[in-house]
Amino acid sequence: MQEALVQRAKEIIEKIIYITIATVTPEGTPWNSPVYSAYDKDTYAFYWVSSRAAQHSKNIEQNPDVFLVIYDSTVPEGTGEGVYVQARASVVTDVEEMTRAVYLLYTRKKKKLRDVQHFLNLRPRRIYKAVPEKVWLNSSEKVGDEDLDTRVEIQLP
Repeated sequence: MQEALVQRAKEIIEKIIYITIATVTPEGTPWNSPVYSAYDKDTYAFYWVSSRAAQHSKNIEQNPDVFLVIYDSTVPEGTGEGVYVQARASVVTDVEEMTRAVYLLYTRKKKKLRDVQHFLNLRPRRIYKAVPEKVWLNSSEKVGDEDLDTRVEIQLP
């Protein structure tokens, strides 16, 4: 069963190009932000580009603990599935990793690659990454005549 859940999670991650990132402001206010993302198929680190001035970017600077949701809402009502990821986020500063992230992000969009210089120095945007610590896939459990939404922890490579 675990293999089937992992396979389904991989399918959702491959299909859905937007992730929702939950962060917390320094005052403790929750903040959600949907962003276009790409991921590394070997590590399942997620990458996105955001303005340094965006609230979620400022939140990550203060607190790297984030929660991601990749939810497949393209299916009929009541059949949606999601991948839930507890992760640590950061700005990508290593030029080699930045080059890889640019490749993943722009080839997923089928757009021309940008030079990493667009994300360095005084430029307003940065490349961010989230490294998973725990991952779940939603499921359901029958309790009497009720179907309850549950989450099953899975291991991505």
